[in-house]
Amino acid sequence: MPHRPILHNRVALLLAAAIAAAALTLPFLGFAPNRLLSGRPVALWAALVGPLDWLVLLPGVVVLAVPFLRPGRAVSAAYVAAGVLLAVGLVWLAGAQAARLAANAAPAARTSFGAGFWVMEAAALLAAMDGVRRLGLAPAWRIAVGAAAAALIGLLLASGRLDQLSILREYANQRDVFAAAVARHAVLVAAALVPTLLIGVPLGVLAQRVPRVRRAVFPVLNVVQTVPSIALFGLLLAPLSALANALPGLGIAGVGPVPAVIALTFYSLLPIVRNTVEGLDGVPAAVREAARGMGMTKRQIFWKVEVPLALPVFLSGLRITLVQAVGLAAVAALIGAGGLGAIMFQGLFANALDLVLLGAVPVIVLAVAVDAALKLAVSLLGRRAA
Repeated sequence: MPHRPILHNRVALLLAAAIAAAALTLPFLGFAPNRLLSGRPVALWAALVGPLDWLVLLPGVVVLAVPFLRPGRAVSAAYVAAGVLLAVGLVWLAGAQAARLAANAAPAARTSFGAGFWVMEAAALLAAMDGVRRLGLAPAWRIAVGAAAAALIGLLLASGRLDQLSILREYANQRDVFAAAVARHAVLVAAALVPTLLIGVPLGVLAQRVPRVRRAVFPVLNVVQTVPSIALFGLLLAPLSALANALPGLGIAGVGPVPAVIALTFYSLLPIVRNTVEGLDGVPAAVREAARGMGMTKRQIFWKVEVPLALPVFLSGLRITLVQAVGLAAVAALIGAGGLGAIMFQGLFANALDLVLLGAVPVIVLAVAVDAALKLAVSLLGRRAA
């Protein structure tokens, strides 16, 4: 019987298959005469012009070979490095090909990332994360790997090698607007977080202490979560407009940041209240009894025993809240709240995909960064507790 290769990692095989399929069947880039037309697809091999173009794809060979290699720390470490280098190399190759296409095209011509690029980029980054998991490293290493990839791509951005890509040309046109949109987006999320914590944490503590409050609170918060965000924004228009007419000195309006912050607060309450309750429920009764036996008061038990033990669970809820708020704040642009959503919807209305990406990609990056930072905090607290 013929010898069959042994598959040592099915996840790695799936990622390798995705990279190979995307490279062979999907367009790596799209080249259009202007921002409004879809243009023609550019295959990966069409971008491989010189030796350096082939060289940046060499880490892909490692990624494709790992599923068939015997597991080990050296293989896993090489897998991490290959995933990061492949992700960065794909970005470099896209920028290089965009520059070549722009040299012989009209000024209005645009080169955009194709479906193949996005699939291969995502698979390469997931391969790096899978390698970190296989090495059994702490979550901080996952953040370090992601930060390394981001730093290398940042160097490419700073060098100007990616300037001919359509998304960077959109950024050049929207530079001042973009900076203001990022700041407004962050302000919306932060402004919603403050009332969420001020209301949600005490409400969670009360719900954990009083079963009647728990039975009343969670059904209401669950119903709020089922209301579509756009519908909730619409429901707030009438009462806030009436309030603005009755009390014009408050500076409240039916559109703008105020209804956006109120809606984000409503959506953010459930994970904060739920995880506050679950964190306090998770404190062992024996620990509370031991604290009472030491002569601690109820207040001392709460602040010195229950809060530290419940904090990792609470931070998990805070992570969900912030990631959710970062995404929902983009939808708030529909009611004039501004932020990165305004750029996204401007691109949608103008049928300019890269302008949509200019708003969407920072939202994704911000959400991932918040998620990673709070995951790291939860991990560090868990290690301290252990």
